Amino acid sequence: MKIAILSGKGGTGKTFLATNLAYVSQPSTYIDADVEEPNGNLFLRPTIDNRHQVFVKIPEVDQGKCGGCRRCTEFCRYHALAYSGGKLIIFPTLCHSCGACTYLCPEQALKEVNRSIGYYERGTLEKIEFYSGVLKPGQLSGVPIIETLMNVADGKNELTWIDCPPGVACQVISCVEVADYCLLVAEDSLFGLDNLKMAHELAKTLHKPVGVIINKCFDSKSVCDAYCQDERLKVIERIPYDIKLANLGAKGYLAAKDNTIIYQMFFDIYYKIMREVDHETTPRS
Repeated sequence: MKIAILSGKGGTGKTFLATNLAYVSQPSTYIDADVEEPNGNLFLRPTIDNRHQVFVKIPEVDQGKCGGCRRCTEFCRYHALAYSGGKLIIFPTLCHSCGACTYLCPEQALKEVNRSIGYYERGTLEKIEFYSGVLKPGQLSGVPIIETLMNVADGKNELTWIDCPPGVACQVISCVEVADYCLLVAEDSLFGLDNLKMAHELAKTLHKPVGVIINKCFDSKSVCDAYCQDERLKVIERIPYDIKLANLGAKGYLAAKDNTIIYQMFFDIYYKIMREVDHETTPRS
């Protein structure tokens, strides 16, 4: 069972929730898919066992073979190739690794070579399998790293928590596509409501069952309640704003690890999530 935890914006408490849920649900797998700004390690502080580079294929040109036909430059919609001054110029950071240029070249002047865009690492904390990826600055997309994370972590445990990047762009889509269930984390604010709508639209588009956690609630009712009711979204939990939780999160502490009351709170949330997951993913007769 893969549960994607996402939000339409950063700062909702998504990683704080994901890491503590991974802790109370051991044995479990935690994947930090926010490859541009990974911070799950700040909470879990795992022992890292190994690190591996992630490569993509990009073209390399043999200028002696290139006849200047420009088929590759005309085909490439990302402007990763240009012909100027009698030479083919390649812009690696614009390349989407589709391989079409090497396929189309009549002179076989192009070949594909590996280019590192970042790395992923694996670690453990107690009975938690930890996976995280890091995208090098200036790279076009972290999707290849996320896809690698999903592949290497697959099957390690029955339960996997996918800590998605903020927003609803391609990197988030690559997480939600492989998930069995989506947990949307929203702030109790008008801005949070707007971003909840964005995340919900993505989950609906990909036909994923959804539950909602409303975080940092200042009252028993939330500004998100009416939308959830209209869309028939299950609000699994409303977590009240708590200065103690806020301080623990700001300091990077795993709140459930050393506090029995907070541990029980997150365990109760985990139990409610799994009950809702079972309800939403069980085939109807």
